[in-house]
Amino acid sequence: AAGLDLFQGDILLPKNQLNALRNETYRWKFPIPYILGDDLDLNAKGVILQAFEMFRLKSCVDFKPYEGERTYIFFSKQDGCWSMVGNLQTGQDLSIGSGCDYRAIVEHEILHALGFYHEQSRMDRDDYVNIWWDEIIPGKEHNFAKYDDGYITDLNTPYDYESLMHYEPLSFNKNASVPTITAKIPAFDDIIGQRLDLSAIDLERLNRMYNCTSTHTFLDQCSFEFENICGMIQGTNHDQDWVHQQGSVAGQEDHTLSGRCRDAGYFMYFNTNSGQADEVAILESRILYPKRTQQCLQFFYRTTGSPSDKLIIWIKEDDGTGNIRKMRKIQTFQADSDPNWKIAHVTLNAQKKFRYLFQGLKGSPSSSSGGIAIDDVTLTETPCPTAVWVIRNFSQILGNSSISVIESPRFYSPEGYGFGITVLPNYQNRGYARVAFHLCSGENDAVLEWPALNRQAVLTVLDQDPDVLKRMSSSKSFTTSKDHVNSENGAIIWDKPSVAGRFDESCNCYRSISWGWNNFISHSQMRRRSFLKNDDLIIFAEFNDIIHLNNTEVPIVPVPSALTEGLVLERQKRAAQDVEPAHEQLPYLPDPCDPNPCQNDGVCVNVKGKASCRCPSGQAFFFIGERCQSWQVHGNILGMVIGGTAGTIVLTIVLISMMARR
Repeated sequence: AAGLDLFQGDILLPKNQLNALRNETYRWKFPIPYILGDDLDLNAKGVILQAFEMFRLKSCVDFKPYEGERTYIFFSKQDGCWSMVGNLQTGQDLSIGSGCDYRAIVEHEILHALGFYHEQSRMDRDDYVNIWWDEIIPGKEHNFAKYDDGYITDLNTPYDYESLMHYEPLSFNKNASVPTITAKIPAFDDIIGQRLDLSAIDLERLNRMYNCTSTHTFLDQCSFEFENICGMIQGTNHDQDWVHQQGSVAGQEDHTLSGRCRDAGYFMYFNTNSGQADEVAILESRILYPKRTQQCLQFFYRTTGSPSDKLIIWIKEDDGTGNIRKMRKIQTFQADSDPNWKIAHVTLNAQKKFRYLFQGLKGSPSSSSGGIAIDDVTLTETPCPTAVWVIRNFSQILGNSSISVIESPRFYSPEGYGFGITVLPNYQNRGYARVAFHLCSGENDAVLEWPALNRQAVLTVLDQDPDVLKRMSSSKSFTTSKDHVNSENGAIIWDKPSVAGRFDESCNCYRSISWGWNNFISHSQMRRRSFLKNDDLIIFAEFNDIIHLNNTEVPIVPVPSALTEGLVLERQKRAAQDVEPAHEQLPYLPDPCDPNPCQNDGVCVNVKGKASCRCPSGQAFFFIGERCQSWQVHGNILGMVIGGTAGTIVLTIVLISMMARR
């Protein structure tokens, strides 16, 4: 309908280009320049920036605002979600159309731009999935083509049912409930086509393709499963050590493998039921080198000792002389009577090389029957979440049909807006949980802007995998709009909650109508990954003003185009047209040595697409300069000339002097 002919549903393919994975011509250099077109929905702009941050956390891929470069990605709102594959060496489009503003979908399209095709395009895919050709919409069969390893490569990785680049079972199906693609291992039918996040193998391929050895915002993590405890050290000025303890005692299970293995897993433990009050144990990280000025330390801890025990977080920074000795206390956690693992977030704001420290402080040993434990530590250079809501015993809630709605406590945004989260665990008994956002009345309402428009709400159900790089959390966003209205009276639901909401005694506040997603996360996804570790469901929430993203488009500086001529638009809107795979040579690249820019018979050599002149030299002179435009006398000849001239002059002076004496 839009006049585009997409390849495999969401790929806009330049003529003759099918092997971006193999040909390094299509690889990007980082950071990748980008432009956010002003036709994008405001929410889509925020989601694209979220996707950038995920790539920065998990890979060496980076992005920067466009500043006149020849090659860049122009994000715009066109018909559907689609991208070109690889770097075309010139400006290229990536469409985030209506309904495409989900982080996982944006990541999927960016992976195309980075050089990846769909997982089921692999040469060996028939070993792993079945294609039901009779169930495909007539004319759409080409979307299920596969290609040999002369065109695409798996980078020596196994077939990945969990890949973000895999088709879902109902892709291009002509019967609503009949799949077109199924896994040969039936257990994976509910997994293929996931749109949570990059899989572990997606990341492995990405990092292999671009030779990534580090990421931009990941600093440190430790699950304490090995005896070296990730390079952490015991403090020197303290009374006791943290003990590397195995979770083999009832009530002392570790967090990393909780619910998966019995008598397994390790954590760090400070016993507080013996010794003297005020004794301490200190655990220090290795030396870390920040790139940004804000870090978020996330960890899990549990207190089973005295209510007067304390866990204190410090950082030790460079004092300006290169020595790491400047101490700064960050946050104190007071023990309580809850023996469960708890999640904690601490903002560090280190700007020089530093260590972070865990200090355990004994309260009253006589009233302690345990101690303090820490596990699954992660340090990233990203902001800590604004709101963290932990729902205990969630499996029991899923099994209790009488629990229809759960509402969070009230949280506050950085601007001061009160808000909350609503969860319907068994939404309409369809195997999904509905998660939604609402505003709450609060202490700042009299001075805030109402209605609260152009604010982006981001809800994330946390995958509690101990490795932050392998987490596949479910995250969704929307941006408040005047179009979000109460269906009963037409009022904007983002108006002041005391006006547009209902009173709730549990928070002693007014709550607005909730806005969210009926299929936020499936029950099978929650149980399959680590969403319910210790039977806790953890939800993060953000609510931020993004009005500054309204005008982001910048003018493009015209540059000669060598690769866009003859583009055959072959894309998808999850409904594409026929196209035969092109097996011809790569698009023509102009020869920088034609015509020869070198003067004085210089030889031109093509070095990475640029002309480099090799200048001829003779015995008496040689050419120099970028184009061999200047000449110089050879040093040996020049030395001989100068030496001979000087000798002649000296000999003449001597002869004249001798003749004068006579």
